Amino acid sequence: MSTFVLIHGSWHDGSAWIAVINHLEAKGHQAFAPTIAGHGKGVDKNVNHHRCTQSIVDYIVSKDLTDIVLLGHSFGGTIIAKVAEAIGDRIRRLIFFDAFVLNDGESIRDNFPPHLQALLDELIRESNDRTVMLPFEIWQEAFINDADLDLAKSSYAQLSPEPYQPWIDKLDLKRFYSLSIPKSYLYCTEDNVLPQGEWGWHPHMSSRLGQFRFVQMPGSHEVMFSNPVGLAEKIIVAGRD
Repeated sequence: MSTFVLIHGSWHDGSAWIAVINHLEAKGHQAFAPTIAGHGKGVDKNVNHHRCTQSIVDYIVSKDLTDIVLLGHSFGGTIIAKVAEAIGDRIRRLIFFDAFVLNDGESIRDNFPPHLQALLDELIRESNDRTVMLPFEIWQEAFINDADLDLAKSSYAQLSPEPYQPWIDKLDLKRFYSLSIPKSYLYCTEDNVLPQGEWGWHPHMSSRLGQFRFVQMPGSHEVMFSNPVGLAEKIIVAGRD
């Protein structure tokens, strides 16, 4: 049995994983879903990428978790890469789930296509606290395009504004790319958050990992809501020895 630590993406907090964790635990695994610093409702959003990463390092160390399978979804991919640099001896495998895999020296924003960079710039200009809130229309059409309207609305209600600074911080990833920790890339075939093809998750992002296990499933970027059981089963496959 495995110990999974599931790291959420932008706009989310750890509660996004509840249904997935229930299935993982029903299969006999342990699973944890911490909330990244600066994420969730009613918290201080003034964080940078280092603070986000450190909050997950602190969580894992405080619980003395070892031999873990560490999964990062979307933005969470950049977190698990930096966590692996800090406490790689506690990690058995990394799973990047429709996740950003940055080149050394890049930011998340650098990996958005021009039209999404322009949208982001507009949203930031309209913000008075350097956070970004995802418009519902984009959530429904691009993020959770495999859900009906009721699920799109109920899942959207769980989101909260995203701190902007972690998206623009340039990350030194030289140490990450020197690590020998096994890696998997889990890809949802209907994920349209990044345009499929030149800017997409796979193979554009995934190929940067070098050698990796590839696992795919049908679904949108938000299958933790639309198909949590199916996602949990694929996480088990992606995380096995």
